[in-house]
Amino acid sequence: MRSPACAWTPELLRATLTLLAGGALAQALPLLLGPLLTRLYSPDDFGAFHLFAAVATNLAVVACGRYEFALPLARGDGEAVALRRLCLRVLGVVTALAGLGGLGWAWWSAVPWALWLGPAVAVGGALSLATMWATRAERFSSLAVARVLQYGGAALAQAVAGWLHGGVVGLVIAPIAAQALATLLLRGAAPSLPPATDTPTLRDIARHYRQFPLLNTPHAFLGALQDTVSLALIAATLGPAAAGFWGLALRYLKAPATLVGGAVSQALYPQLAAQGPGPTRAARAVVRRTLAVLTGAGLALVAVLWGLGPWLFEWLFGPAWRQAGELSRTLAPYIGAHFIASPLAVVTMAWGAQAWALRLALWGQVVFVGALALGLHLGGLAGAGWSVSAAMAVYFGWYFWRLASWPVAD
Repeated sequence: MRSPACAWTPELLRATLTLLAGGALAQALPLLLGPLLTRLYSPDDFGAFHLFAAVATNLAVVACGRYEFALPLARGDGEAVALRRLCLRVLGVVTALAGLGGLGWAWWSAVPWALWLGPAVAVGGALSLATMWATRAERFSSLAVARVLQYGGAALAQAVAGWLHGGVVGLVIAPIAAQALATLLLRGAAPSLPPATDTPTLRDIARHYRQFPLLNTPHAFLGALQDTVSLALIAATLGPAAAGFWGLALRYLKAPATLVGGAVSQALYPQLAAQGPGPTRAARAVVRRTLAVLTGAGLALVAVLWGLGPWLFEWLFGPAWRQAGELSRTLAPYIGAHFIASPLAVVTMAWGAQAWALRLALWGQVVFVGALALGLHLGGLAGAGWSVSAAMAVYFGWYFWRLASWPVAD
């Protein structure tokens, strides 16, 4: 049923603030523990961990075939139940393949931490499914607590593992355990649906929402693949320590986007989806207002990184990590644009424009990796940062203009 208007209603604002509060605490714990972690683990340790995390994330984001993102659009409890069953079937297959891949990686490279690839993909996919199930039920308080467990719990566990000299294995296992706890919390908080008499078959539900695996899956996979390829390219060109600097810088620089983007998108998506397929004038208006607010915050973030980035990183993480701070200054324009774009990813899903979003994302990945390779060749790590920022500022600028001027039916 269509809501009469799509605006920043009190319900949307309350949901956003609830998720934002939970996200703030979730991000605060890793940020506060970051200086300790960089003294417990070396840049080489972080380089290996970020490479593993990139590969695991690359697979986890598509572990349910992206069918879980159709849950807010499901027409009735029957469709929702069928979608959840379908997600679990796909997750089982992807987890098994990831486990075999991790076994091969560990054997080929002689790195025992690669054996955790299967469990990492399993809990990542299960958490995504539980998150969208709770989003459909609008259990925003539980979502906020789950984010604290996911991010804050991972940082705490990594600190404990560091004290125990856990090395890369400790860095790898800690997030897996934290995501598992967050999944259990969301599964317990979401309401159990009564037996539905109108539950469609898995084949019918897969066919009805086929745009999610066909269009959104390659979009999400290629987006995560960008990080995997980037880290592999940097490690191959400059060594694992440089990959550690890049990974740490992006981990902390993207924290504001993760915090704000997750809160805004989880509250905004159900509101846009309630308008029905395709954009309306009211929906486009709320997207424009969201874009304006995010732009102001993004510009402030860029200014801080330009002025204080190197000093902040050296002060927080120690002199050995000053190069990551220098990198933060060169990446500032890209980080600002990413901060604005992160919450808007759900817009094209709600508007039925996933084919367009996929085409744009493909160009974006080509631009990013090409700029990174060119920058590494011309100026090392700093050159890569400036090259990526220049290229992606143009790319995101066009994306923002396109969303703001999207044609509407009414």
